[in-house]
Amino acid sequence: MVTHSCADLTALPHISGYTVLEQLYVGSRTGVYRAITQISQQSVIIKILQQDYPSCQDLVQFRNQFTITKNLTIPGIVRPLSLAPYGNSYALIMEDWGGSSLRKFIQDHTLSLDEILEIVLQLADIMNDLHQAQIIHKDIKPANILIHPVTQQVKLIDFSIASLLPKENQEIKNSQGLEGTLAYLAPEQTGRMNRGVDFRTDFYALGVTFFELLVGQLPFQSNDPMELIHCHLAKYPPALETLNLQGQDCKVPQAIADIVLKLMAKNAEDRYQSAIGLKYDLQVCLDRLQETGTIQPFKLATHDLCDHFLIPEKLYGREAEVQTLLDAFERVASPIEDRVARVNSELILVAGFSGIGKTAVVNEVQKPIVRQRGYFIKGKFDQFNRNVPFSAFVQAFRDLIHQLLSESRTQLEHWKTLLLRALGDSAQVIIELIPELDRILGPQPPAPELSGSAAQHRFNLLFQKFVQVFSTPDHPLVIFLDDLQWADFASLKLIQLLIEDSIGSSVNDWSLS
Repeated sequence: MVTHSCADLTALPHISGYTVLEQLYVGSRTGVYRAITQISQQSVIIKILQQDYPSCQDLVQFRNQFTITKNLTIPGIVRPLSLAPYGNSYALIMEDWGGSSLRKFIQDHTLSLDEILEIVLQLADIMNDLHQAQIIHKDIKPANILIHPVTQQVKLIDFSIASLLPKENQEIKNSQGLEGTLAYLAPEQTGRMNRGVDFRTDFYALGVTFFELLVGQLPFQSNDPMELIHCHLAKYPPALETLNLQGQDCKVPQAIADIVLKLMAKNAEDRYQSAIGLKYDLQVCLDRLQETGTIQPFKLATHDLCDHFLIPEKLYGREAEVQTLLDAFERVASPIEDRVARVNSELILVAGFSGIGKTAVVNEVQKPIVRQRGYFIKGKFDQFNRNVPFSAFVQAFRDLIHQLLSESRTQLEHWKTLLLRALGDSAQVIIELIPELDRILGPQPPAPELSGSAAQHRFNLLFQKFVQVFSTPDHPLVIFLDDLQWADFASLKLIQLLIEDSIGSSVNDWSLS
């Protein structure tokens, strides 16, 4: 047991009914401690939030851990005992199982291949139990896996963002606002994949964890969040079979590399469709390794039968249309010196019958936008609100402001400087249209009163400048306006002005059939 000086003890939290003995982990959001109950002297683990005044979202996520796991009888999770009040927040009391973080364990120990396979087999077992209970963990990583130092039994912790829904649709958010840990994030969790989040999302994170256990490094390494997102969306991990096992002078077997690659497939349809199928392949590898000392390649997923009814979300038969959109984006977003023609904007009109898949086609353009560090925003016109001017534009730019608000304080100050430079003393005109902008710019002086065409002309000019702030070579802007047939006259006029304002523009019109 770790001992503490008196100075250390004064830094430990005071929780009613418990004597806190030692600190196990402390991060920016949470702290984890070992304690004993003052009445029964039972050893427990206590998790608390670090903030004195946590946000409502933090409190909801913290309660979520207890709510989701309290009635589960799964042996592969750490059992919660109670949720106790602590200051302005809660303290989550859990059984003291004797395990430590797998993250710390692999830093202090070199695991053999059969030990790694045993660990991943246990994780597959736990995931099977969770998925049978209709729970998606959404944050599987070594830091959320506990391992017993003697028996090497593993258990899963931290269900703060876990979901009880069989499927979720992830909204586009700034990298700092995404749920989960960026290095282990499945492509669909980024909100930029045009795919829903379901139980197969956990397989991707398990694949990244498996990769890390094998070679001691992550498949994608970058300090740039957007670069990491782009790697998850579009890049393949390094070939594992060419890398050495961590701490050993031998390569990763091809069969193991194939399993990891399948787990980390970009499309959920190409991953394992059940934990049972994954377990079978892992067990084959372990059996062959223990019997012969080698693992010969074999056909994967022969026992991978999904017991969920899943409708594939892959887009079929629209390759040409998607490529047309991607080509248009490349023409506008590529550096000026690389362009065949100097085009700063393009308007593409996509026509087709209702339900034919226009929106699905447009959403496919999000992958290259991430690579270019651009913004994709969308709004929808409503036939019953045609009397509300600029309704789709308001939806789209409110979405953009929400993305910006999740960025760092330094970046927000940068946006504030650019916006005030562009809008000047008339920023209040745009704030009245997009109220969330006030959270970036702060209180602004009232704009001078104008009437008639003068007010309209001022608004058009300001909105053009506003859009120009977010549409630069460093971060191109894509605006998707759905159901354009219900657009009001003012919105159509604004579209025309935005196109004409660009140095070089192009308009294309094509129909889906």
